[in-house]
Amino acid sequence: MIEVEHGIEGEGQDRREVQVAQTLTVHHGALAYLLGINALRASEAAAVRIEDYAETLRGHRVLHLVGKGNKPATMPITVPVLRVLEACRGQRTTGALVLRPISGNPIDRRDAYRMVARIAKVAGIPRHISPHSLRHAAITNALDAGVPLRDAQILARHADPRTTEHYDRARGNLDRHGVHFLTAYVAGV
Repeated sequence: MIEVEHGIEGEGQDRREVQVAQTLTVHHGALAYLLGINALRASEAAAVRIEDYAETLRGHRVLHLVGKGNKPATMPITVPVLRVLEACRGQRTTGALVLRPISGNPIDRRDAYRMVARIAKVAGIPRHISPHSLRHAAITNALDAGVPLRDAQILARHADPRTTEHYDRARGNLDRHGVHFLTAYVAGV
């Protein structure tokens, strides 16, 4: 389910956007994965260079980036994301990863907005979808999948966990209330 700034979209639209993006160009696909799986901001995704994900650290391919506030970050790249990034890279060994499909020049933040809008249009999504919509969906989906708040905060690179909590649609879910876990722990269940 993708939650956008102006309300909640239907089931599976985030997956559809990622699938549609891959049918447009490898560059659209890489951008969609960086935003919708790795929860990058538009400017961060636009700045990814091939050299930024060449390293393996403790058995994981990793992406090094500079985030909001010039804070460096390192995050693992899952195999499906790596496949899409490698398809986008092609035979190139250096330089910007995501390029403008027609000119071949590196994208900027504004190009990321245009590319995401094209993905949404081809996917048949009637609402305005921005790069942040995909980032938002990644964080919300992580929380919906049961990723602990602290780990979702690290994924989002939020300084304050309260920011990440805003993405949690299940906040009021009594089935997930901490009292159940605490009771099981104390009772030794």
